[in-house]
Amino acid sequence: MAAKMIVFAACVASALSQYAAPAYKPSYAAPGYYSPKPYAPEPAYHPAPYNFEYSVNDQYTYDIKSQQEYSDGNGYVKGSYSLVEPDGSTRVVEYTADDYNGFNAEVKKIGGGYKAPYSAPAYNPAPYSAPAYKHAYPAPAYKPY
Repeated sequence: MAAKMIVFAACVASALSQYAAPAYKPSYAAPGYYSPKPYAPEPAYHPAPYNFEYSVNDQYTYDIKSQQEYSDGNGYVKGSYSLVEPDGSTRVVEYTADDYNGFNAEVKKIGGGYKAPYSAPAYNPAPYSAPAYKHAYPAPAYKPY
């Protein structure tokens, strides 16, 4: 019986081997890939001299601040900014920056002791006590068997 199965399998294999599998042909063309454009570095521009300043004075939100800055166009920058702190003092920061010394800042605090017109009330939490719960049904009594 086993010999018949081997002969049968060999006949089926030889009959199927004469037919080649159909070649796969996609219905669309393969996507074309492009090579990226060569890198072109951006032109180097020399720093331009500038001078700017701004200030905000909003009495409704008590947002009071200002800034001014100057550059000579050769890498040297000098400036300052100030703002009014919540305690009424003014913080002033004066800074310089250049390629040789890096960034240097000097911070000053002017005035103080001023109480803002509105301050949030102090938070005093109430002491915690766990709520007492009453069950609708009493717990069943335990009865050992």
